[in-house]
Amino acid sequence: MTLQIQVVYLVPEETARVAHAAFPRGSTFMRMRDALGMIYDDQTFAALYPVQGQPAYSPFRLALTLVMQFAEHLSDLQAADAVRSRIDWKYALGLDLTDPGFDASVLSEFRTRLVTGSAEQLLLDTLLTLFRDQGFLKARGKQRTDSTHVLAVVRDLNRLELVGETMRHALNSLAVVAPEWLTALAPVVWYDRYAERCEEYRLPDADAQRQKLAVEIGTDGFLLLQAIDDVAAPIWLREVPAVGVLQQVWAQQFIGPLPRVRWRTPQETPQRGSMIASPYDPEARYGIKRDTEWVGYKVQCDSFSRNQFAGTGG
Repeated sequence: MTLQIQVVYLVPEETARVAHAAFPRGSTFMRMRDALGMIYDDQTFAALYPVQGQPAYSPFRLALTLVMQFAEHLSDLQAADAVRSRIDWKYALGLDLTDPGFDASVLSEFRTRLVTGSAEQLLLDTLLTLFRDQGFLKARGKQRTDSTHVLAVVRDLNRLELVGETMRHALNSLAVVAPEWLTALAPVVWYDRYAERCEEYRLPDADAQRQKLAVEIGTDGFLLLQAIDDVAAPIWLREVPAVGVLQQVWAQQFIGPLPRVRWRTPQETPQRGSMIASPYDPEARYGIKRDTEWVGYKVQCDSFSRNQFAGTGG
């Protein structure tokens, strides 16, 4: 992808009018835009993009999205939804109200560009320089500015979404083919935990809470697989495709089975190219070709189930 540099991204008049009507006193990100301006610009990231290729999404907007994403502890899917749906985000990014935003995978691709180009500190360094110039910060010695922890948090959130959706997909499928069997098995907590898509609510931001939730999901999955393998269960349940995906994802993401379940560390998981990335398209894999990365085949390929876990009321 090639970068088409735009110097200034003004806030469209209609976006400003509606945003100020909705937030008469302004929101955090609206006040940020008013006080600090764009913060980033396309030119800062120009070296990360090839000279030829398809037009790239504005790095100014992607960089600012990453900052707002981290401020609100959002996953990539949640951040992409916020760009599409939230007025104050459109205001900060200088987008029209009708702008459709971008696919969530673009954020991961942009992070990879930063790391590959050894430019991962640009986001923080640019902020620190701006804050110093504005008088918000004063020099007080040295401080680490690496983004290792930030990247680790994002990867953990993505893995939590994967295992949560894989479990939910298996339950949805079993609710269709074996509703009575599943109703007799499922504890009440499963209805609350898997009623909604994982990205529709904010996953924990603290490491201890993420680890706890991951182990709870892992334990639920092993309980379900154990029940399916029981001699009293219909043998054909093992042939349900979503159950097969659950088995594969759990082998890649957890160390088990019961009673001691542990979420694998990133170092213990298989290579990204061999790991299932979506329970709804288990053949899709992480891929890279020159400057382009994707999860899918030769194009981005995401499909999602709209089924709800039986008994949740929709």
